[in-house]
Amino acid sequence: MSDDKTEVAHDRQLISLSEPYEVRDWTNSLAVTEAELREAVAAVGPSAEKVREYLASH
Repeated sequence: MSDDKTEVAHDRQLISLSEPYEVRDWTNSLAVTEAELREAVAAVGPSAEKVREYLASH
């Protein structure tokens, strides 16, 4: 994938931390920092639903 800053995450069910534009997209849409996003994914895995639940409870 290119490093196109206009590109957004394509799969809204799974969170990928491998591309900078995906990290940016998820941090913006979830209103969290990159560190908070990485912590949530490490705790519950890449499921967007589970990450949302984790973030809501912490």
